[in-house]
This record gives sequence, C-alpha cells and structure tokens, in this order.
Amino acid sequence: MNWILTHSGLQFDFLNPTAAMISPRDIAHSLARLCRFNGHTHTHYSVAQHSLLVCELVPRKDQLPALIHDATEAYLGDMTSPLKALVPEYRKIEQRVWYAICERFDIDPVLPESVKRADIVTLATERRDLMPLHPDKWECLRGIPAMPDRITPLPAEVASMRFFSRLMELMQRDHRQRMSS
Repeated sequence: MNWILTHSGLQFDFLNPTAAMISPRDIAHSLARLCRFNGHTHTHYSVAQHSLLVCELVPRKDQLPALIHDATEAYLGDMTSPLKALVPEYRKIEQRVWYAICERFDIDPVLPESVKRADIVTLATERRDLMPLHPDKWECLRGIPAMPDRITPLPAEVASMRFFSRLMELMQRDHRQRMSS
C-alpha cells in the first residue's frame, strides 16, 4: 500500500501525488498536530504555528508560499533535517509531494529568498524560546537574529483554525490579484 487516508477522507498516494489529493483542511489539521523538532520542545509547538510565524515575516507577495512552505509535512510527517540528509529516497518523495502542493496552490516550486530567510529567523527564535538549553551552537544559525517577541505556543485547535483561515484568505487574495491582472 502506497497511500494514507487523510483527515478529510481522501486517499493520498505517496508515489503518485496529485493536486487533487491536496486539501487545505487536511494541511491545517495535520500541521497543527505535528510538533516541531520531533516533539523535543518544552511544550507542544506545531508546524502550523511555525508556518504562521514565517508568513508574518515575509513581504505580502510571498505570504502564500511562506505559509505552505512545510505543507509536505502534512502528508509525510516532520522528519528532522539531519535524518532527511541520511535518507535520499525521502527527498525524492518529498519533492513529488511538493510539486503537487505547488500545482494545487498555483505557486512556484522555488521558494523566494524571503521565505528561506524568515524560516531561519523563526528557527533561531524557536531555539531560544522552545528548546532545552545546550552549549553547542547550531551552525545554520550563525549570525541569524531571533525575533524580538517570544513565542507562546498555541493549542492545536487554535493553530489549525488560524492556519486554515489565513490560507483561505491568501488563496482568495492571490486569486483576485491574478484575475485583475
């Protein structure tokens, strides 16, 4: 079996994902229940809330890709970056899922630099606010400032609702802009 059943009852095929298999509700529901850092945070902190924070840090034109930059995790789970590097087949599957997501939301598969920068600034903030203290430095965070405000984790239901509402808002806004161009 190469598929999973999503929260909304859709079959999602890992080997042949399509835009029709991608549901905004499924993404919001799943990302709100997935804990960042494989759950090794002080308290539950969701991928959905992480995505909302990244979305707040980018220019208006990049907000939709920022919000869904981790949407593959709704279908594949949140595999930690060091482990991803050790599993090359995972990257191939993740790429196919990403292309289906990009087709569904009509975005470029190449993330804007502003999204990459916001993601790393959010990571620096998450390390400061949510992770255990540890003396080792994370090389990827060298010279990256954390956000001034501290992160207060949201309950899963709240994160899901906020993520879904923001996604609907951005999809409508971007659709209206394309129609008026």
